[in-house]
Amino acid sequence: MPHSDTPLVLTFAAADPTGGAGMQADILTIAALGAHPLSVLTGMTVQDTRGVEEVQPVDDDFVVDQARVLLEDMRVQAFKIGVLGSVENVAAVAEVLADYPDVPVVLDPVIASGRGDPLADEEMLAALTELLLPLTTVLTPNSIEARRLTQDEDDGDVAEDMPLADCARYLLELGARHVLITGTHETAPQVVNTLYGPGGVICTDAWERLPGSYHGSGCTLASALAVMLAHGMPVGEAARAAQRYTWETLAHALRPGMGQAIPNRFFANRVFNPGA
Repeated sequence: MPHSDTPLVLTFAAADPTGGAGMQADILTIAALGAHPLSVLTGMTVQDTRGVEEVQPVDDDFVVDQARVLLEDMRVQAFKIGVLGSVENVAAVAEVLADYPDVPVVLDPVIASGRGDPLADEEMLAALTELLLPLTTVLTPNSIEARRLTQDEDDGDVAEDMPLADCARYLLELGARHVLITGTHETAPQVVNTLYGPGGVICTDAWERLPGSYHGSGCTLASALAVMLAHGMPVGEAARAAQRYTWETLAHALRPGMGQAIPNRFFANRVFNPGA
């Protein structure tokens, strides 16, 4: 059993066989940062480090059953939400979270893979903004996701030129308590991430832009943030610590395949040598 001081973080996510993103990324990150991962599988995928070929959602009743059994047995300190796979699963997760209003929720609104493979359609995004944003402690979109979530509901146009501060304001009005928008996809020399709250900007952090592309950086950031909140950190401090950890995982990234590099969540750990 986990030590009594070890926080429990429950992640809702789809499986990624590469270990780069999704459920596996969440589990690795949560464990690396000293918390115990609990996992509710929302989908299965066919993918490699180059992209996602197929997503098979898990039945929504099964999602609820997985979560209820865990939550009736253990006291969770934070939730993290990734790819949900279907509108029904969005509703299922919202149903569960509504019963735990005091537990912080980090929502990573994954819309597409690093290659651009779609992971959420318009119906899912509408359900996410309507059902999950009001339950979210921190929303962690990249700039593309932030603008996509603020698209015009009547004509479907994406506000590609909308200032990110306006996107954040809109998402806060929809119910998210905080919004951390990351600038990985912007063109600035540094990656600039900004945390917004009800009163405006809480903090802005700039990070060296690393070369190449990475599979699972968003999952890593959101999971790390959930762990920091589970440890009891204030949101601003938690966001900065999660960013620092994520940047280090990318600076020490692995490239096991022919596609994107994978964050090294255990960059600070010495490799165990069983023969030593």
